[in-house]
Amino acid sequence: MEPILLYGFPSGSSMGLVAALEWLGKPYRLCRVDMLGDMREPSYARLNPRHETPVFITDKGELLTETMAIAAWLEARDSDRRISFAPLSREADRMHQLMAFVNTGFTGAFSPLWAALEMEDPDPAVQTALRDFGRRAVIERHDKLEGMIGQGPFLVGERPSLADAVLVGVARWLDFHEVADRGRWPKLSALRERLEGDPAVIHATKLENGEASSGTGALLGHMPLDEVIERFGV
Repeated sequence: MEPILLYGFPSGSSMGLVAALEWLGKPYRLCRVDMLGDMREPSYARLNPRHETPVFITDKGELLTETMAIAAWLEARDSDRRISFAPLSREADRMHQLMAFVNTGFTGAFSPLWAALEMEDPDPAVQTALRDFGRRAVIERHDKLEGMIGQGPFLVGERPSLADAVLVGVARWLDFHEVADRGRWPKLSALRERLEGDPAVIHATKLENGEASSGTGALLGHMPLDEVIERFGV
């Protein structure tokens, strides 16, 4: 069977993994998950008891969660090195380093902003404190990433890799939360512009928005969430 990626909307970090599957070019299927609705239902816990996306169904029908674990699965099967680099190479090490930074401190810096936005019983004083703390953290992490970006067109080398996939779904949160003007970080802003204009990212964004997109043809279609839970849920 083809692997299935469950990706979240709106503005899910998992959008980048959809782009990575397009870059990889091997057959895959998708399942679009409403993170504000379907993901919170009790039945979703059969796929991920933490009620989070992404979730990945491997070609053997096994469940895999967490972005880094899914990225590692894809890397191990990237025999043509379309989205990764030769094992033990300097490029592979740098890709892993950047992926780890983006998936931990960079992504985590936005947590207070999401907490303030999604607070069930809004407390203005707490929300203000969370937003102030979150903005400071996001700016600091952007400063660090700006310093880590080299002179190439992408995070590692001359083409997009898994590191760019992990970044692209999260970097747009800067604009969503209106933290700061992206031009404050020129290297990161230029990288985002290149990625956002990439056909695979455009394809992934359209799908996230509920629009039709055929992409390269590797996508074999979407599966309803209920069917995925019934077939693969534990």
